[in-house]
Amino acid sequence: MSEPSLDHYARYQALKLRRHPQGILEIVMGARGGVPGKLSTADEGLHRELADIWRDVDTDPDTRVVVIRGEGKGFSGGGDLELVQQMADDFEVRARVWREARDLVYNVINCNKPIVSAMHGAAVGAGLVAGLLADVSIAARDARIIDGHTRLGVAAGDHAAIVWPLLCGMAKAKYYLLLCEAVSGEEAERIGLVSLCVDEAELIGKAFEVAGKLASGSQTAIRWTKYALNNWLRLAGPSFDASLALEFMGFAGPDVREGIQSLRERRPPAFKPDAPF
Repeated sequence: MSEPSLDHYARYQALKLRRHPQGILEIVMGARGGVPGKLSTADEGLHRELADIWRDVDTDPDTRVVVIRGEGKGFSGGGDLELVQQMADDFEVRARVWREARDLVYNVINCNKPIVSAMHGAAVGAGLVAGLLADVSIAARDARIIDGHTRLGVAAGDHAAIVWPLLCGMAKAKYYLLLCEAVSGEEAERIGLVSLCVDEAELIGKAFEVAGKLASGSQTAIRWTKYALNNWLRLAGPSFDASLALEFMGFAGPDVREGIQSLRERRPPAFKPDAPF
């Protein structure tokens, strides 16, 4: 019997897709521009595809489990600065990306197939949304998980408010989200932010091992258990919606412009000392 085709995903360009035995679909966020040693950054195309892919996974009869990973020196490198600049300058772009950011979170939560993430190197931005909302999240011991929002000058929106307090508790969530501190894979496992951590050499193998176990189990039981557990995340929907609205309101303010400029100049930001709220 021939392997199922990828015609279901023909429109995807920024994401690389591969089918494996047992109905495992591998989603790879490619290195930026295909250049080895570069991080995958969420430009316009990748951000849109990361939001949309989970609806197609949900309706794909040939997929039982997804493994999502990054290619190159890390899992994901955060938002592309050109896209961030457009969001700051253009209301239409800001509104479109807001909707994609909302859809990314809810589409991962509502996807009926279990998702396994394999995070190495830096894990930031839109890719991190899928990485931490995955049903089983696996990190390399020396991975660096960073929610980069406050460093950029906007509120920690994306997935942070919906899942960090549930995974690692409010005290740890506030510490890492407010200070924009990096969390190693080993520390992330210790505080409950990820499911497992392993040596980087074992990361991909472990992800596929877990995916194989999920693929060989009762699909009805596994999918319904995921649905029931994710009601905890759905309950946090209003908090998430508020955080995302505040994040995108920040893209219209002055701090994000300083954040963008400081990142381009590779220097600490000099934000104004007060705020209207």
